[in-house]
Amino acid sequence: MTIDRPPAVPVTFTNRSQMQAYLAALRPKQWTKNAVVFAALVFDLKLFDFSRLVTVIGAAICFCMASSAIYIVNDLRDIESDRLHPKKRLRPIPSGQISLTSAWSMVAILLLASVPVALLLRTQFGFVLLGYLALMTAYTFVLKHLVIVDVFAISAGFVLRAAGGAIVLDIPISPWLYACTVMLSLFIGFGKRRHELLLLEDTAGSHRRNLDDYSPQLLDQFIMISAAATIMAYSLYTIESETLPDDHTMMLTIPFVVYAVMRYLFLVHRRDGGGSPEQILLTDMPLLGCIALWGAVAVVILYA
Repeated sequence: MTIDRPPAVPVTFTNRSQMQAYLAALRPKQWTKNAVVFAALVFDLKLFDFSRLVTVIGAAICFCMASSAIYIVNDLRDIESDRLHPKKRLRPIPSGQISLTSAWSMVAILLLASVPVALLLRTQFGFVLLGYLALMTAYTFVLKHLVIVDVFAISAGFVLRAAGGAIVLDIPISPWLYACTVMLSLFIGFGKRRHELLLLEDTAGSHRRNLDDYSPQLLDQFIMISAAATIMAYSLYTIESETLPDDHTMMLTIPFVVYAVMRYLFLVHRRDGGGSPEQILLTDMPLLGCIALWGAVAVVILYA
């Protein structure tokens, strides 16, 4: 007698509950990227204004929901190639623990929750969030396959986060802060591409077409250019920005930024850590401590 068996999924999770799978699909560790939304609040000296703080927290939550929706769409779009990836195949959707129907339902719920709330917070902020969703959707289906453009698209997403934080409060933000955001996100983005290229080796092109157009040497040059530009942009920001103290005391925070960039370079080249920037941020104590000290010193300078 022949018994029909259901097709096996590439990987099964015996120790992960269904609820944990849904949470993992949202990629909560990636939500740290949305801290950029708070930049305008901090540097416009409104950090301790409770009503404005609550508003920005709401804006950050909207970006968390919107970005999670995009991550799920990306997993659905790349489900076949992700099943061949040594790490991405462990995600709930490629592994088969979350069905395609459930995944699309999660996308709908996240969008129906984030967009109306964003419009209620401020109409212009809602448009920024919609612009972010449009950009990231274009990235998922088209832009991520275009060499160099893929990383610039990611960088634009960070700029929209920073702009959203300013727009929801109806306050100006220094152009230098936008420049710092662009350079830093390019630095991290090219580091991630380098990790992917080295991890996948000869199969890189089958996972993402544009990886065949990169080389480790080329990406090393891109990383060094964006690292130097990040330090330069931030240094000029502390000197030239009209929103900072006139005595240029914010220059005291430059060494923290220089160390953070160099520490990240060390982790990329010596610890193979460029593939998960959010994981590095949460686990590397020297880098985390440096960022905490930078924040503390910046708050003292700005508010004291």
